[in-house]
Amino acid sequence: MKILSFPPRATWPALLARPVQSTETIEKAVAPILEQVRTRGDQALAELSEKFDKIPYSGIPVQHDDLAAAESQLSEELKTAIQQAYQNIRKFHEAQRQPVEKIETMPGVVCWRRSVGIEKVGLYIPGGTAPLFSTVLMLGIPAQLAGCREIILCTPSDHPAIRYAAQLVGVTKLFRVGGAQAIAAMAYGTASIPKVYKIFGPGNQYVTAAKMLVAKEGIAIDMPAGPSEVAVYADETAVPAFVAADLLSQAEHGADSQVLLVSTSKKVVTTVNLALVTQLERLPRRDLAAQAIEHSKAILVENQDDAIDLLNQYAAEHLILSVDKAEEVAERITNAGSIFLGNYTPESAGDYASGTNHTLPTNGFARAYSGVSLDSFVKKITVQHISSDGIKVLGPTIEAMAEAESLLAHRHAVSLRLASLE
Repeated sequence: MKILSFPPRATWPALLARPVQSTETIEKAVAPILEQVRTRGDQALAELSEKFDKIPYSGIPVQHDDLAAAESQLSEELKTAIQQAYQNIRKFHEAQRQPVEKIETMPGVVCWRRSVGIEKVGLYIPGGTAPLFSTVLMLGIPAQLAGCREIILCTPSDHPAIRYAAQLVGVTKLFRVGGAQAIAAMAYGTASIPKVYKIFGPGNQYVTAAKMLVAKEGIAIDMPAGPSEVAVYADETAVPAFVAADLLSQAEHGADSQVLLVSTSKKVVTTVNLALVTQLERLPRRDLAAQAIEHSKAILVENQDDAIDLLNQYAAEHLILSVDKAEEVAERITNAGSIFLGNYTPESAGDYASGTNHTLPTNGFARAYSGVSLDSFVKKITVQHISSDGIKVLGPTIEAMAEAESLLAHRHAVSLRLASLE
């Protein structure tokens, strides 16, 4: 890990910039895939699945009996872990429900807002080197709580843990199909896969490009996404071995993962670097992790104020605060996807089972985007009711404003009612 000591503030933007990824080439490759699925439906899905994933596409959703059978293929230990994670994630997201509250803005004028689940949602689960059944929980549980009528899941993986989790969260149809072609199928609909109103889930650069392209056509997606990332702020109270483990847990996602260490202590940075070398050798995915660590940075800053300013500029997907009075420091963080406090709160906890959602904004989008929550799966519909007394009080205000904007039909809609009450 490259150590940068007290870099001038003017250099921070360049130091914190994520590697530039050219999307033009990827989009040129993905656009024809989208068009094939749009125009040729299941036939294109079958051809593309065979070409890219080397699996046949039957057009038939995974049957309920196959989902139920997945339970018997898992160890009791793993089933217990998944059920515990399910309970924690559900409990945290259930608390995000908001009761309807009617507000009388003035006598006779009552306004309120109600949440309505998005009727049809699509969940994408990658099937690469890691079967992300945890993401099935993270996306499926809030969809279940929101009351989404159709929850469509697409994945090239046939891992039993994915199927078991899908059954737990109430997935209505699961199709074994992956890549950009799966995103296209959920965006446009085919004879077998229903068209959905919003698409969720991580994926490689081709899946991400497909999501971004269909978003331009009006299909809602969860958020822009990129390679996973973690920033760790560590001071003398941090345990260097823990910090190194947290950095590596993110680095093992892939060679393009982003890893950043910020500290006010040169001793901490040096010790963490030594621990990284030792721990890296033990990892089965050390080659991927090593590539991520190779282009990562450790930044030594003068004081806590500089550390906080730098971290807010970076806007990490995951931010670990291994510092004294971590909760107080967290109050000064304005840009982060999710924050982890203290020496005993690893980022892995949020990835799996503490209860918070692990689908988070990357690539600096935490400056403006939130992670996935119950709200991601609902629409907020406002409702209002005005009584005859209420329109008498509010009407003149509307008339004056409508006339000032030269929208006389708007004024007339109010004036007619007021006249009828005279």
